[in-house]
Amino acid sequence: MTNIQYINTPDQLVKLCEQIKKEPWLALDTEFLREKTYYPKFCLLQIATPEWVACVDPIALPSLDILFEVIYSPSIVKVFHSCRQDLEIFYQLTGRIPAPLFDTQIAAPLLGFQENPGYAMLVSSLLNVNLNKAHTRADWTKRPLIAAEIQYAADDVIYLCKIYQMMLQKLAELGRTDWLERDFAELENPNLYEVKPEKAWLKIKGKNKLTGRQLSIVQALAEWREKTAQSEDRPKSWLLRDELLFDMAKLQPEAVGDLANVRGINERVVNRYGTELCQLITAAKNRPPIPLNEKGRPAKKTQQQEAILDILTALVRIRAEENSLNPVILATRKDLEVLLFNDDDECPLLHGWRFKMAGRELVGLLKGELLLGIESDRLAIIEGKSLA
Repeated sequence: MTNIQYINTPDQLVKLCEQIKKEPWLALDTEFLREKTYYPKFCLLQIATPEWVACVDPIALPSLDILFEVIYSPSIVKVFHSCRQDLEIFYQLTGRIPAPLFDTQIAAPLLGFQENPGYAMLVSSLLNVNLNKAHTRADWTKRPLIAAEIQYAADDVIYLCKIYQMMLQKLAELGRTDWLERDFAELENPNLYEVKPEKAWLKIKGKNKLTGRQLSIVQALAEWREKTAQSEDRPKSWLLRDELLFDMAKLQPEAVGDLANVRGINERVVNRYGTELCQLITAAKNRPPIPLNEKGRPAKKTQQQEAILDILTALVRIRAEENSLNPVILATRKDLEVLLFNDDDECPLLHGWRFKMAGRELVGLLKGELLLGIESDRLAIIEGKSLA
């Protein structure tokens, strides 16, 4: 069993930083809680290389500044699995994202795995190890942590080291080492980790079914909820759940008594914020909403559009087969619809390895620069000009 360094004093942290400076890459993971807060409460940082593993206790240590300074070195690759929440913590604490990055969840589909595979599934598939789930729901804020909890946390980065090394070797064998550079670089965008209250409404599902007045109210309430949750560091759902936003938008209460009659609303919320919420609703319903600006797909596609999607699907299947991938990993029908109808820059086919493998050719087909034909009883991409 690997000896685990438990770092909870400044002297230990200094020694760990000296260790880290020598490493070309690190496997990293975090333990946190956010059940009762808006922002994640940072409870433990696990760090490993093939030679050593450490668990750093941010609750016990007065500062992690020297550790972040070393970890953020551009000469050290930071390896995570499903890193978005981990990076949110790093960004919250430092205002920066560590780079360069490698995410095993993003890399896995290039090696034949399903999209967004879980960590336990990768460990089982690649290492034939079944992870212990006994401490999945542990309260990581409590001290002292028991030995079993520390081992559980450390296992995540111990096996991550092994998975990373296996993935690098397989990606190199397939000539795909550089395919993920764009995907990993996109993870460094601070906008992914910073929620702007005025845009909170964009993440609410079903908003496109609201009337203009109702949409304006939901937009105002969503912004208020986000700002209040941030300032009080409380979960948004403790203030107003999404379904309550919709009910309030439809009922449009203008008096606190009317607000209190909205089914499911918390009495504390009414007592503390009732007047403010009613004023927001009154003001919002008397102004036009922020336009949805959704380049929606037609309610019903024509036969011609369906046929075009079939052609795009055929190209995806060709490229997926050539690269030993499940076609769904490369592009779903929904992805192709976005490409056809929206020309949306956020379409995954316009970025990273998907663009290299199929996106560039799909765009060429849509522009008429390429054609899908048959050569030697096989589907093939043909330069459009060659048929002129």
